[in-house]
Amino acid sequence: MAYIFVPKELQADENRVAATPATVKRFIQDKLRVGVEKGAGEKSFFSDEHYEGAGAEIVSDAETGFRSADIILMVNPPTSEQIELMPAGSSLISFLCPFQDVPVIEHLAKRKVNAFSVNSIPRITRTQDQDALSSQSNLAGYKAVLLAAVACPKIFPLLMTAAGTLRPARVVVIGAGVAGLQAVATAKRLGAIVEVSDVRMSVKEQIESLGARFIDLPVRENLEAASGYAKEASEEFLRKQHEILCKHLIEADVVITTALVPGRPAPKLISAKIVEQMPKGSVIVDLAAQQGGNCELTVKGKTVEKFGTTIIGTLNLAGSVPVSASTVYARNLQSIVLSQLDKNKKFAWMMDKQEVSDALLTYDGAIRKRETQ
Repeated sequence: MAYIFVPKELQADENRVAATPATVKRFIQDKLRVGVEKGAGEKSFFSDEHYEGAGAEIVSDAETGFRSADIILMVNPPTSEQIELMPAGSSLISFLCPFQDVPVIEHLAKRKVNAFSVNSIPRITRTQDQDALSSQSNLAGYKAVLLAAVACPKIFPLLMTAAGTLRPARVVVIGAGVAGLQAVATAKRLGAIVEVSDVRMSVKEQIESLGARFIDLPVRENLEAASGYAKEASEEFLRKQHEILCKHLIEADVVITTALVPGRPAPKLISAKIVEQMPKGSVIVDLAAQQGGNCELTVKGKTVEKFGTTIIGTLNLAGSVPVSASTVYARNLQSIVLSQLDKNKKFAWMMDKQEVSDALLTYDGAIRKRETQ
């Protein structure tokens, strides 16, 4: 009977947890044992009593939990100290970036820990319920608009009063991935006029179905990778994109940026010169801040004011709604684990499945994936 261990996340600003009482209960039903470190769910408002009621063992000593584990569920990459406690042959499932977490991945391989990266799950129909990157990006897009609405000195909707008419705020969303589309939907629900820029023409219909306007780019490069994510653009394309975007950005009250290229620094799409021309009191929420930001003036993890524009580079926005974020993330991990159980409820990585081929970064001491497509 495989033993799953869920440790407490160590990052000070991390409020999420990798399992909930509901997913613990499901694991128990499938003949798996579950240990949850004492206090692991407190920041997500799941008490130790809730976990015990679902059938989990509350582990007071994290070292004991790690050393006993067959499967370790986490949100963030483990520390070196945690990796040293993981048994050879155990499996770690968490956010792991093949490009940024190279020392962590090398250490996991050295310890013969099988590391599965939820960042690398392919976007195919069968794995939709495993797609943690999408589930967390969805929440980040929603929260980004709320932060912008609070910081913006104008209300979002059209308001007609006896004292006159207040025109709706203009919102520009850069990048129409999961986070961007949720930002569009949320801004529209709040009553804003929304325009969207994306290098992939395939998303135009989705954008317009949400009631937003697609900012058309005349240069026709194929910038959609097989994975569905954007590819790195040429210098010519970026120059044209900058010229077109500039016209829309300098009239925007709010800009939400979400543009990322896997394995590369975030493309710089908003220069200091553009920020200087934006209306005083405007707001930029940069969801690409972790990878350097889409705005030249973004400060990672900080909110700053430049030329009268508030630039929000807050990290881990999904973690700021920890009940919702933990609920969907834990379900993602539940789906991953249960998909790897055979008919006898024995856990083993099924190497013939595409999600395992794409996302299992280390296996039996070897590094399998050093990059993604």
